[in-house]
Amino acid sequence: MPGICKELATKIAHFARFPQTGVSLRQMVEFGQNPSQGTLLRAAQFLHDELPIRLAHRVVELDSLPDNLNQMPSVLRVKRMYIDSFNELINFPRVSDRIKDAVKGATVHGNAERRHLPESNTNPAVSDMPRAASSHWIPPIQHRYHYEVKPTELPVEVTEYNRSFVKSLERIKRRHDPVVTTLAHGVVEYKQLQKTNRIDASVQHFLDRFYLSRIGIRMLIGQQIELNQQRRDPNYVGVICTNTNVAEIVQEAIDNARYICGDYYVLMNTPAIELHCPKDLAFMYVPSHLHHMVFELLKNSLRAVVELYGDEAEKYPPIKVVVAEGNEDITIKVSDEGGGIPRSAMEQVWTYMYTTAQTPMLDPEFNQSDFKAPLAGFGYGLPLSRLYARYFGGDLKLISMEGYGTDAYLHLSRLSDNEEPLA
Repeated sequence: MPGICKELATKIAHFARFPQTGVSLRQMVEFGQNPSQGTLLRAAQFLHDELPIRLAHRVVELDSLPDNLNQMPSVLRVKRMYIDSFNELINFPRVSDRIKDAVKGATVHGNAERRHLPESNTNPAVSDMPRAASSHWIPPIQHRYHYEVKPTELPVEVTEYNRSFVKSLERIKRRHDPVVTTLAHGVVEYKQLQKTNRIDASVQHFLDRFYLSRIGIRMLIGQQIELNQQRRDPNYVGVICTNTNVAEIVQEAIDNARYICGDYYVLMNTPAIELHCPKDLAFMYVPSHLHHMVFELLKNSLRAVVELYGDEAEKYPPIKVVVAEGNEDITIKVSDEGGGIPRSAMEQVWTYMYTTAQTPMLDPEFNQSDFKAPLAGFGYGLPLSRLYARYFGGDLKLISMEGYGTDAYLHLSRLSDNEEPLA
């Protein structure tokens, strides 16, 4: 690997040989309920082992991208972020023997006492993603992530270690804020070099794997940071809300999307959005993920309707949002009368960089996260939203009638037992 010392490159290659360990939404919640400082330390040990493996996988893949994509300046910046975070984690101090012994003594071992982590199912999103082969044995997730430690008095060093590790995670999270937009810029550079407006299937699959991995890394980091804050909201376990009210989140996305649409097109009369959803429908989910997906779908529908009827139209057909509750899924349908998508273009809407809007140029120092970045012109809204849905076992599908409009179906797994789709 050019640009780094041989010793660090060897360590990255070594960690990339280990398989990644997936965690389900339900496992995260089961583990994170009223955790003691000892339990948080066990989780920190898991992340100390797991995050370098995930980062190493991505560094190796970034380094081996074809057709000089790995040499694009923005791609090299992303690779440097991952290398710096990998290096920070492997050099973070290990838990001392004194702390290990104290926590080990308070760990729940007996089956009668121990609260077992629920089993997880293979995420359907990984059916076409072969896992990397490895000769290394990795203990099952119950023995790595979920150690319940009795809330007994532990050395003050346990709390200090947890606090120090969280500070390191916060630095890593901030460092990786601009990854989505920086890599998007790298693909723009690649397209300009290749003199093409399309990206091939291998690059598309790489971006899917890379961004799914990023969602997982940020989920684990965000969960650990929030659990250490020890906030006492009965509906939250870390960043996960065990009682996510669908109507409230969707209505917030509606209000935000209509405001942005009105501001962008300078409208006096923004298209109406009708919401049909049971007021008390709630399930276990990450509210920020749900808001992000619904917001992107609404933004697309609003833009289609306004551009079909013109920004001076006196009246627009309403966009309809219907939410249905099933045994396995909660499904959100977003229907518009924005003219639809030609059948020949349906596959392209899932392609990164496919957009009918003008692609903006980002400042090289742009450092906002994917939730704040101006991705309207990068064609990332639908592909990323589908990845967020698939991360916890859901999916996103489109059905379009050219000349009339489009229906988007957002399926969200309410069982919450699918493990992360890692590849």
